[in-house]
Amino acid sequence: MLLKKSTSSKKSSTQVLDMQQEIINAAGLIYNYLAEKGEVTMSKMKKDLDLSGNFAEMGLGWLSREDKIQYNQKARSISISLR
Repeated sequence: MLLKKSTSSKKSSTQVLDMQQEIINAAGLIYNYLAEKGEVTMSKMKKDLDLSGNFAEMGLGWLSREDKIQYNQKARSISISLR
């Protein structure tokens, strides 16, 4: 019986790196947007940047982890600004 060499681990690591790069790109777009606009609501930022999927949230998470942004709760909305 011949065994095929699995390439799934190679594809998986490539997919993970691609996903991580997309998150980093989203974080960069968000950072530059906030540097230009100042404090904005989360909904306005997501609408203006039109990031696909959940990349807006993942980019915000990346920036939060690096302590680059701050969140402010105002009534029913959340606004975001750079620290």
